[in-house]
Amino acid sequence: MPVSPTTDMEEIARTLGLPYRAELDDSAVDAALLARVPLGFARSNLLLPLKEEDGAVSVATADPANLLPLDELRTLFGMTVRPVVVPHRTLVAAINHWYAKHSTGTAQDVVQELEGEDLSTVATAFNEPKDLLELTDEAPVIRLLNSVLFQAVKERASDIHIEPYEHELEVRFRIDGILYKMLTPPKVVQEALISRVKIMAGLNIAEKRLPQDGRIRVIVAGRDVDIRVSIIPTAFGERTVLRLLDKQKGVISLEEMGLTDAGLTTMERLLTRSNGIILVTGPTGSGKSTTLYAALNRLNSPEKNIITIEDPIEYQIKGIGQIQVNPKIELTFANGLRSILRQDPDIIMVGEIRDAETAEIAMQASLTGHLVLSTLHTNDSATAVTRLIDMGIEPFMVASSLSAVLAQRLVRRICPHCREEYAPEGVPAGITLPSKIYRGAGCDRCFGLGSFGRIGIYELLNVDSEICSMIIRRAPAGEIKRYALSRGMSTLLDDGMRKVAAGITTVEEVLRVTQEEYGDIQL
Repeated sequence: MPVSPTTDMEEIARTLGLPYRAELDDSAVDAALLARVPLGFARSNLLLPLKEEDGAVSVATADPANLLPLDELRTLFGMTVRPVVVPHRTLVAAINHWYAKHSTGTAQDVVQELEGEDLSTVATAFNEPKDLLELTDEAPVIRLLNSVLFQAVKERASDIHIEPYEHELEVRFRIDGILYKMLTPPKVVQEALISRVKIMAGLNIAEKRLPQDGRIRVIVAGRDVDIRVSIIPTAFGERTVLRLLDKQKGVISLEEMGLTDAGLTTMERLLTRSNGIILVTGPTGSGKSTTLYAALNRLNSPEKNIITIEDPIEYQIKGIGQIQVNPKIELTFANGLRSILRQDPDIIMVGEIRDAETAEIAMQASLTGHLVLSTLHTNDSATAVTRLIDMGIEPFMVASSLSAVLAQRLVRRICPHCREEYAPEGVPAGITLPSKIYRGAGCDRCFGLGSFGRIGIYELLNVDSEICSMIIRRAPAGEIKRYALSRGMSTLLDDGMRKVAAGITTVEEVLRVTQEEYGDIQL
């Protein structure tokens, strides 16, 4: 009986007299059995060994009519095989999950194999991406990089740093915004490892004097991962940073960002406007692009023409025209923005306002019937106003076009599996703490870090008529902020402390990312 995606799997199981399971929980798989079945065999035959009971092995299958692979497993295990029918999607997800979880090879294991290896040549074949879990028979340097990439994805790293020093090579991962030292490969592998990165990214392996940028696409445990590569020359060799973007995660929604109910309501109201400019501010790595994508996702509809110009395009959204900045051919933010205005757009997203020319064009666009979203590098919301004026934009234009400024930071979430109550010491004067404070103790789920993922804290400045008057008379940022606070605006610190009270993050985290307001505070 052929199995198609539209077939009722439960009905097939009933017809064949086989047990059926819609889900496979954490206790379903025996790692010892899993280790005996190659990943390629499991995937190609849609089979996953589960448990051994009473001299028989139960095996999950999405194609119970295909008896040949079941016979092969019977020979492999030397005992009876009992098929358990599982839906195709559930089984594929389980195979990816369990093989990734029980993968025993680590980057450190590969380092042990490098002694005595000939590192003068590096394999160059890497056309269509293969799943890194299946690449087990490559040369050690290739397996080292594959293992580093796999481990980074498994541990939720956003960046991999490969850093050469005089006598050593260091690999660090950025996890939830913090860098951790993960590996120290022998210095002798440095050139081969960087060459392998260049080959995968399509870069010039002979060029070692100039910076190079590229992209790599790999598949890790069934997940499509896009990697942005940056290589720069340093005194002790080329320093490499790989930024990982898991396409499977997709764009988050405004509700998932962590805005308060009032902030969410205000943002939704601002996004219904037909013109004006909304700025998102904060330092590098504060989640500004994520916020813009969440807003675009909310605005996206067949009735609207939405065009963006970005550097780089991090997520591709169906229904939106996205332009990649390319300075080599003079496709800058300013030039691209001029071209966008001739495309009859309703909504424009500019990845970043870096200069006065881009700022002025964006402001003019917002005054001529376009809703414009963009980012700016400032510490808080009020400073964005004075920054635009300092860039040379006339105050009347800023006042007329600016609708709101959202300042934000990212704080690490407390791991929900090891959260514990504690009493912090050395609390700074002027900081009022909630009655109960929590932190993460560190567990296997969070790799001992005590944190799992990040969430935003926000400061939303809504530009009203009084603030417009302040802008026109060039009022300082402090005066604008004091007025906004008197009208009910919450600071980054206020929003952070609300999340501390809710047990979402820690006091230390909030103070770490808001230290420009309270100085360099140590708890």
